[in-house]
Parts: sequence; structure tokens; C-alpha cells
Amino acid sequence: MEIEEIIEDLIEKNASDFEISKVIKEHIKTYLSSLNEIFVENQGKDFLVKHTKKIDQFMLIIYKYTLRKYFGNYMPFANAIPVVLVGMGSYGREELCVYSDIDLMVVYKAIPGYNIEPLIQSMLYLAWDAGMKLGHRTHKLEELVTASNQDLTIKTAMLESRFLCGSKILWMETERELLKLHKTDKGDKKEIILQIIAANEARRAKHPMSMEPNIKEGVGGLRDAHALFWICKILFGSIRIKDRVPEIINEEEYKEFRSALEFLYRVRSALHLSAKKKQDILNLEYIPDVATKLGFENKILKNAHMQLASRTLASMHTVDVTCKIFMRKLTASLFLYPNCLNALKKGRIHKGLYVANHTVYASLKNPAPKLSLVLEQLQCFDDASLDFDISYVHYIKNAIYPPHNTPKTYKQFYALLFQPNVYALFNLLYEASLLPQLIKPFRQILNLAQFDGYHKLPVDIHSLHTLYHLENIQDDFIKALFDDLCPEGRAMLKLVAFLHDVGKGRKEDHSELGAKIFRAYASKLHFPEKAIEMGSLIIKYHTLMSNTAYREDIYSEKVVLSFISKLQNPQALKLLYILTYADMNAVNNNIYSGFIAKLLREFYQYSMEMFEKEELIDETTKRLRKEASLKKSPEFLELSKPLQKRILSIPSNFFFLKLKPSEIISIAQQTDETSMDFYHYTIRNEDHLSIQVIRGLEFNIGYLLGKLSYLDLVQMDIYKLFDGKKYFQIDFNEKVDESDIAYIKELLENSFDMSKRTVLKKPVILKGEMSIDFDHSKSYALMQLKTKNQQGLMAYMMSIFDEHGIDIAMAKIQTIKNRTRNLLLIEKTARLCDNGQNILDYFY
Repeated sequence: MEIEEIIEDLIEKNASDFEISKVIKEHIKTYLSSLNEIFVENQGKDFLVKHTKKIDQFMLIIYKYTLRKYFGNYMPFANAIPVVLVGMGSYGREELCVYSDIDLMVVYKAIPGYNIEPLIQSMLYLAWDAGMKLGHRTHKLEELVTASNQDLTIKTAMLESRFLCGSKILWMETERELLKLHKTDKGDKKEIILQIIAANEARRAKHPMSMEPNIKEGVGGLRDAHALFWICKILFGSIRIKDRVPEIINEEEYKEFRSALEFLYRVRSALHLSAKKKQDILNLEYIPDVATKLGFENKILKNAHMQLASRTLASMHTVDVTCKIFMRKLTASLFLYPNCLNALKKGRIHKGLYVANHTVYASLKNPAPKLSLVLEQLQCFDDASLDFDISYVHYIKNAIYPPHNTPKTYKQFYALLFQPNVYALFNLLYEASLLPQLIKPFRQILNLAQFDGYHKLPVDIHSLHTLYHLENIQDDFIKALFDDLCPEGRAMLKLVAFLHDVGKGRKEDHSELGAKIFRAYASKLHFPEKAIEMGSLIIKYHTLMSNTAYREDIYSEKVVLSFISKLQNPQALKLLYILTYADMNAVNNNIYSGFIAKLLREFYQYSMEMFEKEELIDETTKRLRKEASLKKSPEFLELSKPLQKRILSIPSNFFFLKLKPSEIISIAQQTDETSMDFYHYTIRNEDHLSIQVIRGLEFNIGYLLGKLSYLDLVQMDIYKLFDGKKYFQIDFNEKVDESDIAYIKELLENSFDMSKRTVLKKPVILKGEMSIDFDHSKSYALMQLKTKNQQGLMAYMMSIFDEHGIDIAMAKIQTIKNRTRNLLLIEKTARLCDNGQNILDYFY
């Protein structure tokens, strides 16, 4: 039996509103449960239209029942009842997604005798009780224009109004009022469009492109298209972009835009169905099911998940660039005032080309240029602060070029690498879809997602960002290294930065393959063979420095020698250090922290020193050299003789190898001033939280780490000093709120009470995940732990070490993709060497 018949029977039986709403709710639930099957047959815009129409039916049923309830057998004609239901926003556009709110506007006239307000309220309550997610507005007819002026969101939603049901006479009056929203004079239109553009830019800044894009609100998402529709509505009275063909947009551009938009409609619908809720961010957890719903199948080089991600990113890129171009075309005449024209005329550099306020503009009427002309023009734009307006992107987007690049093209492109603003030029060529033509291997990483738990951007965008950070180095030391390179060296390193991940997306190791691709392409640009060799080497080992610094003991001669033997010479080390900085900064804003910067610089300096040594030296020799340097220090000579002797008697070689003379002296002085029955500590919270402790008392470090296990512990140094005292340095990867410092101080105070205990859950460590190398060096054994990251892991380990009298000299902790890699240097003792396996058993 149809729902209308069921409700009619219930009405005859004087059923309550609750019973009616229950029936409607059950039918809505049944309908929603069938959407997966319907989606198989109808996807994209067609699916959204059909879904919208189905919701229309439910709204009509609710409206009709409400009228029956209020008027019974004395029902007036529909046009006589002064109320109309209007769909707005995506509901008005007939693009309502499965779990999106239903934007409904109820317009009415307060005519005596009809008692409309209670009728509307009753209808809305029934819809809510039936489980419909209404985002509603109720207005008297005469209030519409005033209400629209309250907020831009309201205004744009009203621009997309659609008649649902009710009085058609009142709808015609409503339409006349709504026409006032866009049938305004030029000044008002300009003001509204400026508001739309400003809101659009603010939204795009809030939701930048990432590998988990926001299909609706993100850059290149559906909202970009909506903003374009609203501007069309204000200017032409219609949101249909197709009506602007070929006046504003040609047929080919329109087809590309519609194809990208259609795919995003499909993705968003599938995402809602997979999540069973309103979900507009394509999170990794939903990608497998969404890919299946959209019919992607695994292929040899790309699985279904990667195909979905790449197609989504490509579609959003198309929508992004196309919308920016179309908006400029639509609004060009509206925003060109005489003063703007004067500035452009003064900055005219060629027919239809202008530079004004450090921005390059192009006439929207310029014919498509040849690619060689574009490259010739770009060689003139060598201002590092220069931007390129979207009009210039539009001008070069349809550039004419042969299937294969000519020697002249490669020569022109090579010249661009010597300019100070290569990132701006590459980003321009990327937006204009010319970069894959100029660097054909780049096509393989175009819109290529990388789901490694580390990178936040697709490979092509990450490569561009790496180039950006290479040209905008914020670290003074690294910038000096870069500036010291010859022009050819800087040009080569810029190409290396852009192509360092060009080997991704294939079966081979991406670093090895990337080096081969770089060699082939750099040869076409006629880089000198020496530069090509160096660039290939840097790409081959572009992850080596960061991986070694994170995972190995950088103070070990063996580790450093292994590292520098791959690089072959100091110049390669310098270039790799600079590239590592740019690459890490391009991942996201949090990777290259103050702690990491310090760690990499130390590694660079130790490695550079190692290049200068003609023969290997052991720990004792290195310590003796450090002591000799220390003894010559004026600060050291000012110390008392007894304190000098105590410093030189410190048993830990590692203490001398890692710290600078000034740091050694400072710590020694603080230690000398700290009595055996007291302690001293310092808390620093500039780049990251760092805690230094000198104690004569026992230090309950397991308790402290247990209480701070919610923070990301990255390194811990422990040194035996003199007079039975110890020095601890504990570094975390992040800063804490200043309000937390008092709490940390309290924890530190309590950590000198050995009776304090915290509940430490035994971590799950599998056989083989922990090992001890007793031959690591003369003084230290090396313990390594690679296991699942678990809260309180280090705290538990320290409690075991305290129980067995094991002294830790250094601890390095790294977590990637929920896996922790802990490396600990342990002072060798007979007890440790004799009971190593028994100690390991405590952790299994």
C-alpha cells in the first residue's frame, strides 16, 4: 500500500500526529536503506536530482496532511492558503546529498482567519518527528529582502530558491521579492559579488588542498562552483553556466568543468552512503568503500584506492582553476575602475600584457600564444616578489606546442631555473597545465596520493612546496649554505627539489628510479655532467639524512662513517642537508621542529668533521681531543682546580662528544652547586618542551615519564657526572601551554620522592622487536626497540632499568605510522652483559 493511502486510512481513524510521523519516518528509513542499490543505477547529478525529488514527495505528504488536519473537509483551494514551501541551497538546486540538511524556507502572509503560524509550526514539528533534518527559515513575504541582507549565507541560499508546494500565487509574489536580490544597480551587484568573493577566499584558506580533501568546502570543491553560480545569478538571473557558452566559456572548457563537477557529485554521494552520515571529507577510512561504490578496480600500477584519490584531486584541481578563470571573466568589467586602468597602462610590457603592483596581468581577449613565446616572456619576470594573476594563467593555459619539446624549448626552460622565483614560475605553469608538457616525467606524479602516514599532500603539490621552501629558507645557517652555492649549483638543486619524488607511483624504489629520471631529464637541459652526477646522487639518497638522524645513533662513528661513505664528498653532504630542510618543511608545518633542526645541524657538523679525518678514531681519542679543546677555554681556566679535575673525571665519553665546551662548563657548575641531598632543574618551552635535571638524590624518572606520557617524548640523555650526581635532559617534540608549566614543576618536585608510584601498564612487545648489541662500542651497549607505539612505553622501560640498576646514557624515540623506534645507549656493566637476555625477558 502506498504511503498516501496509509495516511489517508489513519486520518479516517483520527490517528495522532505521532502515529502519522511514525509511518512517514518508517518510509523514509526504508527509502534511505535502498539508496545503495539506487546509486548503482544513477550516480552524479542524476542521483542527486532523483533524491531531491523523493524528498519533495515526503515534504508534499507532510504539507498535505497538515492542511487536512487544520481544514478537515472544508479545505480551501491551494492557491487560497497564503503559504508556500521553497527549497533553498543544494535543495533548491536539486543537488541535495543523502545526509545533508534540507534547506527549507516557508513564506507566508499573516491573513486574518487562516491562523497560518500554528499551521506552519505543526508542519515543521511533524517533519522533525519523521526524522527529516530540516534547516528551515520562516518569513513573511514582506520580510524576505530584509532577511536576505542579514547574512551572505542567507542571501546566497535564497538565490537558489525553488518552488515545492503551496500557493502558486504567493510563489509568484515571492519570486518578485527574490528578484530584488539580484536585479539591483551595478553598485549593489558589485558589493554583493565582492562579499561572495571575500567569503570564498576565506573558506578556501580554511580548507586547503590535502590528501584528505573536503569535497564540499575545500579548494576546488563544490563550494567553488556554487560561488560561480551565485555570481551568474546576480549578473544574469540564472545559475546555469551552460547559458554562458560560448560568451564566457567555450564548449571544451565547459565539458571539462562539468565532467570534473559530475565526478565530485559522485564522490560526495558515495561518501555519504559509506559513512551513513553527513561526511564531506574524504578520509582514508572511507576510500576503500567509496572506490568500490564508484566502480574502481585494481590495476597493475594503481590500485582502486589510488585511482579514486588521483581522480578526485585532478577533478578538484580542474574546478579550482576553472572557477578562478570564470570568476575573473564574469567580473572583469565590474571591477575595472579608471585608476586600475591607469596602473595597467603604465605597466604595459607588451600588447595585452601588464605588470602592476608586482603582479602580471593579461588581457582576457588575448589569443592563445605559442609555448616558446610563454617561456620567452617568463624569462623577463625575474622579480622574486612577482605574482601571476589568474588572467595570465588563462592566457597561457591554451598555449600551442608540438607533441615533443624542441631543443629550443629545453634551452628556454633551463634558463628559468636560474631565476630567483622558480617556485612562482613552476606554480604558474602547474595551474596552466603546462608543467607536465615541459617535464613529461612529472605526469607520473600528477595528483598522486601518498598514504604513508607522513606526507599530508599529494606528490605533485609536495614537490612544489619543497621548491618553495628551498627558495624561502628561514634557517640562517642553511640559507648561508644555499647562498654560497654557484648559480649553476642553485639551479641544479632547484630542479632536484622539484624532482626528488618523481620516481613515486611505480614498483621500483622511488629514490633509485628518481635518480635515473633526473639524469635523463637534466641531460636534455644540458646540465654539465658533474652537476647531473651530483643531482642524481642527492635524489638517490634524499631520505638518508633524515632517516639516519631519526633512527640511528648520530654520535656513533660507525653510523656517521656509513652515512658519509654513500655521499662521497662534503659538497654532496651540504646539498643533501639543504634539500632535507626543504623536503621536511614541505611535509607540513610541524615536522621541522626546533628539536629536529638542532638534531640535523649536529649531524651535519659531525659528518662534515668526519670528512676531514684521515683515519678512524675511537671514542677515547675523540674525548681526548674534546678535553684538549676544553682545557684551552678561558671559561674552563677560570674554574677552581678541584672542579676542573672533577669535570675531567666524568666517566661518560658521550657527555664530552655531544656537548659544547660552554655547555659542559655550565652543567658542571650547576652540579657543583647542587648538594647531594638536593636537586636542580630547568624547564624550557621555546621551540619544544625541554627538561634538565641535576640531582644528588634519587630521581624517580619512571614516575615522571608516566605522568607525562601524553606528550611525544623524542630524546632523553642521562649522564653520570661526579660526586655521585647525574644529569638528565628530556626533550619532547612539542611545546606545552604556559598554563601547564606549574603542573610540570609540581610533577618534577614529586619525582624526587621514590615512594611515588604511577600505574604503568605493561606494553605489548613481541619477540624480536627488542635487541641489545653489546659490541656497539667500548663504553656502551645499544638497545633497539621497534614496536607498536603505546602510551607509557618509555616510562615502563625506565622503571625496569631502575629495578636492575641499568644506567641509560641516551634515549632516542621516533614514531611513524603508529610504530615507535626507540634507540638507547646503555652503559656497559658486568651485570648487564651477564644478564642481557634475562632483562629482555621482562619486556616480553
